[in-house]
Amino acid sequence: MLTQEQIDRYEQDGFLVLQQLLTLDECRKLKIAVGQLIDNWEPDPVYSWIFLNDKDKQQARAQRMVALKDELSFGIEEEAIDPQTGKLNRDKHLSLNRIGLTLHNFHPEFNAVTFSDKIKAIVHDLKFIKPAIRQTMYIFKQPFIGAKVASHRDSTYVYNEPLKIVGIWIALEDATINNGCLWFIPGSNLKPTQRRYIRNPNQQEFNEGKVLIFTEEEQYDDSAFVPVEIKAGRIVE
Repeated sequence: MLTQEQIDRYEQDGFLVLQQLLTLDECRKLKIAVGQLIDNWEPDPVYSWIFLNDKDKQQARAQRMVALKDELSFGIEEEAIDPQTGKLNRDKHLSLNRIGLTLHNFHPEFNAVTFSDKIKAIVHDLKFIKPAIRQTMYIFKQPFIGAKVASHRDSTYVYNEPLKIVGIWIALEDATINNGCLWFIPGSNLKPTQRRYIRNPNQQEFNEGKVLIFTEEEQYDDSAFVPVEIKAGRIVE
């Protein structure tokens, strides 16, 4: 799948755009599959975390993330929740920011893509010996609503030693600067990770809800980011 020139570019910049991985029909099938999952999803009657302060919200989200790490979970945009009642204020299909975290375990269409020969070839070319799928997610960019996604590295949330992680992002629609394409700082992959989410080793604090410890903040130069616009079916890794 990858030429040596592409591998060198990936190692230098930290990201790489590849040509068509999926056909437009395959993209359509994945979108239909997500629609089916949402149809079968029954939202909780009340989202109590909406009433918490910002610090407690962060821990509440972390607690939920740890609890649902291997289950099908639906992430809801805060603006889609009525602050007076804690209930959805719009159609559930227009309320989500993501579905995860192991989507490949819950629908055959996503399983087929995740374990496809094309994906296997990519990670083989990047010299993974025993690659493992840690998470698969479907990301939404809803019209008119949506919290800002803070600048971050995936190694903040998914970490191993020695650090060797690759994210494969597939566009199911054309992604532009007007509808939420990815932005990167070329070469930032060469700097060590500073911010980590670490499972709290204090069992009592963990049981009381402080499930993660957040290490120091990462600092980014906003002027260094470059947008990566791609067509449907192509991938960024």
